[in-house]
Amino acid sequence: MQGAQNPIWSPNIQNLDGAIYERIAAALERDIRAGVLRPGNRLPTLKELAALVGVTPGTVNRAYELAQRRGLVEGEVGRGTFVLDSVQAPAYPAPSPAPAPTPLSEIGQELVDLSIVKPNLLLQEPHVRAALGELARSSSLPDMLDYTPDGGHPLHRQAGAAWMHTGGFPARPEQVLLTAGAQHGLWVAVNALTQPGDLVLCESLCYPGVASVVLSLGRRVRGVPLDAEGMRPDALRELCQQERPAMVIVIANYQNPTTSVMSVARRHDIAQLAREFDTILLDDDLYGFLSPTPVVPLATFAPERTVYLTSLSKSVASTIRLGYMHCPPEWLSRMTAAVRTSVWMVSPLAAQLATNLINSGRAAEMARAQREEARARQLMAREVLGQFEYRAQPTAFHIWLRLPPRWSSGEQFAALARGHQLLIAGGDAFAVNRDDEARHHVRVAIMASTRDRMRFVLTKLAGLVDTPESTWL
Repeated sequence: MQGAQNPIWSPNIQNLDGAIYERIAAALERDIRAGVLRPGNRLPTLKELAALVGVTPGTVNRAYELAQRRGLVEGEVGRGTFVLDSVQAPAYPAPSPAPAPTPLSEIGQELVDLSIVKPNLLLQEPHVRAALGELARSSSLPDMLDYTPDGGHPLHRQAGAAWMHTGGFPARPEQVLLTAGAQHGLWVAVNALTQPGDLVLCESLCYPGVASVVLSLGRRVRGVPLDAEGMRPDALRELCQQERPAMVIVIANYQNPTTSVMSVARRHDIAQLAREFDTILLDDDLYGFLSPTPVVPLATFAPERTVYLTSLSKSVASTIRLGYMHCPPEWLSRMTAAVRTSVWMVSPLAAQLATNLINSGRAAEMARAQREEARARQLMAREVLGQFEYRAQPTAFHIWLRLPPRWSSGEQFAALARGHQLLIAGGDAFAVNRDDEARHHVRVAIMASTRDRMRFVLTKLAGLVDTPESTWL
């Protein structure tokens, strides 16, 4: 094929829909149809078009690959990409095939997000796609278009209880409430069971969502010191003696951010302290499924004063946004009122989707797949980052990395990482008591993208941790 001479092509993609690469491909098809580009015209190189549009060469390559699948262009090794003599694609606009999921931002530069602890999206997609199709064809769909009873449909509460049973908690369906995700469940419990001005305790290093909920509701928050197993009973006793808290929030499994797991003896001790000082426990158990052999949940040691909270966001699908709570019967009216006040009701469509996944056994299968993927990635992280000091579990979704002394803070390192297209969470964000406990740490989530991509990213991260001061100052 001889390439016809033409001015360098610059696409106008502003009024087109889709990801950047899809818009570039659509603009290419439009301009071919309009005669702006003619058969045999040579298209800009990846670097040339990337510079014109303000994206990466990889994004342009995806656009050209999509255009080639549509029969618009043909690439010749060593010569470039050319408009075909006979365009086989259907008239514009044409629906494109579903793109392969990608966790990378397509806008301007390819950012890899290691700051959010979430499951691998590539493992979710086939199951969720199939479940959505089944839901659309289901005879129960009309019932899911109506308002729900307080707390959720009985069949959805039964599914929630069944899911809790898989984690080792003997839930009763009539004591299960549905929430719009675990974060909403946390808000519901704090709002319903404590009063403005009350003191709420949690781990001294804890994910920021806990403090934001407590403080936004006008309660006070204080962190309980930790050790290798999590919240220390002696430190909890001391704080309870100083001022009896209204609630103690505990992450006993794969604590976020430290990844600690409480022993059964420690769970028993924490529950006994809650009884001794007459305080409410909230067992935040989003990560219990990661344990190959479930540990008895904290809530089982003091069920009469414990809210058990879990969800599908970490184990099955992040965006279903469905949480399950279990509480003593005497708290149900206050809890359901808090759900009604905040969101009126949880989406019955989301609840039915979750119910189908749980009852079919696919939710458990998806959770197992995520756990095994995490195991493989932790082994990979150990290979790449083993020279550094960090805390993790064999099947955790993240690591808690301590930086070498030359770094003044995790925030300083996070700023450098952002400049290299890596988003990570600096340790100060997790310090509930606003002290220096986490200053020299970062939390690194490892479940994004593919394993090959993650190996590259972690290798890049290791290089940044080793960066000499003379380079980044």
